[in-house]
Amino acid sequence: MTTRVRTGPKRVLLAAPRGYCAGVDRAVETVEKALDLYDAPVYVRKEIVHNKHVVEQLSERGAVFVDDENEVPEGELVVFSAHGVSPAVHENSAARNLRTIDATCPLVTKVHVEARRFAEQGYTIIMIGHSGHEEVEGTMGEAPHAITLVETEADVDSLEIADPERIAFITQTTLSVDETTGIIARLRERFPKIVSSKSDDICYATTNRQIAVKQLATECELVLVIGSTNSSNSNRLVEVAREQGAASHLLDSAGQVREQWLEDVETVGITSGASAPEELVSALVDYFRERGAEEVSELRTVHEDVRFMLPKKIRTELAAAGA
Repeated sequence: MTTRVRTGPKRVLLAAPRGYCAGVDRAVETVEKALDLYDAPVYVRKEIVHNKHVVEQLSERGAVFVDDENEVPEGELVVFSAHGVSPAVHENSAARNLRTIDATCPLVTKVHVEARRFAEQGYTIIMIGHSGHEEVEGTMGEAPHAITLVETEADVDSLEIADPERIAFITQTTLSVDETTGIIARLRERFPKIVSSKSDDICYATTNRQIAVKQLATECELVLVIGSTNSSNSNRLVEVAREQGAASHLLDSAGQVREQWLEDVETVGITSGASAPEELVSALVDYFRERGAEEVSELRTVHEDVRFMLPKKIRTELAAAGA
């Protein structure tokens, strides 16, 4: 009889909630249903969500990912990603006779609407976000002459606003609540008349996953976050875990776990970004079971039951097809 030797943590603790949010679920299903309805190829502008595994799976089914709508042949079908696009992209797509399906997350659309409203009312708009992120580019495109991007409190200090009485702020939906707190406080300090939307722009799923990781990190020496490097919300989860005193790393799959991460670790915590499928978490759990993990349990902090309807074009076509 052989005795299994433990070569890793003895306990695995899973954060809940984790993984797909309603907006990601909707966007991925949109591409899947489009492939069912229209067959390949279905073009997708940018990555439908920021996850390498998801993009590879959809590519295998016939999705063609492009960086720009100009890469899509005239008259073909293109899906806009969950991160949203600017009005200029919609206009250019129409001019090229592209058939479009907009899979923008409804919570991102809400921020777009806020940006337009503030601009129409004559406000200078400050957007808190990360330069180069697709969501930021799409939102700023709603009112490019009225929106200024800030990433840090230092950026706030260098702002020059023509009319400090007419200033508003909006935020990228996937930021860390903690990282925006200081920036918002500094904005309010510098511009006492600044206004914002009635509800928080940071998405419920981003907030919930950060709450879960904060709790998880207090019970683990190590927190592993499943997510791709270009996923903003996944990177924020790593930062939140580290701020709570746990070691933390971002990885795309179980194959990226490094031996040195596991030294002296009794309990490893696992979570996943809002664009990472649950099958990647399951594979990571199996990895630790094979190394002798004796206990796998879930730490639930918040209950989620949010669902978004598929885009109207997809719903109409599915109904017509009797699906």
